[in-house]
Amino acid sequence: MLSGKRILLGVSGSIAAYKSAVLVRLLVKAGAEVKVIMTPAAHDFITPLTLATLSKNPVLTQFLKEETGEWNNHVDLGLWADAMVIAPASANTLSKMASGICDNLLLATYLSARCKVFFAPAMDLDMVQHPSIKENIKKLTGWGNILIEPGFGELASGLVGHGRMAEPEEIVFQLNHFFSQALPLKGKKALVTAGPTYEAIDPVRFIGNNSSGKMGFAIAEELAQQGAEVSLISGPTDLNPVHSSIKITRVTSAEEMYQACVAVFPSVDISVLSAAVADFRPASVADQKIKKAGAGLTIELVKTKDIAAELGNLKKPHQFTVGFALETEHEVANAEKKIAAKNFDLIVLNSLNDKGAGFGHDTNQITLIDRKNQAKKFSLKSKKEVARDIVSTIIEKLHA
Repeated sequence: MLSGKRILLGVSGSIAAYKSAVLVRLLVKAGAEVKVIMTPAAHDFITPLTLATLSKNPVLTQFLKEETGEWNNHVDLGLWADAMVIAPASANTLSKMASGICDNLLLATYLSARCKVFFAPAMDLDMVQHPSIKENIKKLTGWGNILIEPGFGELASGLVGHGRMAEPEEIVFQLNHFFSQALPLKGKKALVTAGPTYEAIDPVRFIGNNSSGKMGFAIAEELAQQGAEVSLISGPTDLNPVHSSIKITRVTSAEEMYQACVAVFPSVDISVLSAAVADFRPASVADQKIKKAGAGLTIELVKTKDIAAELGNLKKPHQFTVGFALETEHEVANAEKKIAAKNFDLIVLNSLNDKGAGFGHDTNQITLIDRKNQAKKFSLKSKKEVARDIVSTIIEKLHA
């Protein structure tokens, strides 16, 4: 659940700050992107260098970078995060959070955060039992912040009782649980096709195209990030899925992709057909490598099955299907024809006239067109960002 999530970790001044290093390591290992904000007092317990090395991001403490005069923008940090975790939350920091005091970067970011905020108190036995602390915790949870309960055990003072910061594994567990419950596509099954197909001429030659599969793989990852169980059917690529909710089936030819899609399609709720499937294949495949002979070679081609059209005929009312159109002229008109002909709910239009779009790039520029021919054009973005735009639109249409 944490793969690709953006986690903002706030570290305040507490002996428990040593656990923050383990927490960062576990979050990064789970695939999260982590940024750390420390209070000035936290520097007395753990070095910024340790957390910067583990998070692979600079650690922030001050509003201004003194050497350059640049501003560490707390508003941008609060908007960037999918979740904010304050661990350890000392008695001082916890009380300031409850009072709206804003005298350091961590507190300013907390007040600016639009994401869910988790806080893991760490303090001695008598402090955690003090009425003011109990009242502050009640106030914070009443505002929607999520308390990660302190544990029981030996404390820094030598006393035994409640007050230990929750173990990093427990914090990661709670984050996983939170994201699994909040995902908009939880319980949905999705089919994604990606990459090219290769149509054999002989044992060593084929007809293919330049599709890298990057767009389809990015869409599969984003669907999984949003809770879907994804069946990814990929033509020949060097890519591998990352998310554990993606099951990949590798195929080579259009016929193999067709058979794999037909087997999965009846059980899915969402289909995104982004593969660049060959429209034609050789009528016959030579058993042996074709030798050079004569002045030339003529290969008879026959049509492959139109996977999108076949699935469109099988489609049930509850299923949502997305197609792709890569065009070079009359782009919108051609895409609109495909929506009707292949029973799509949404089509992703790529124009080879747009620089940086199409095959072989790490970027793409798309226009999304729905069944009512309502179009929305997006700027040039990374394929990961394009995947987010596509999946966000699918979610929006499903909940409309």
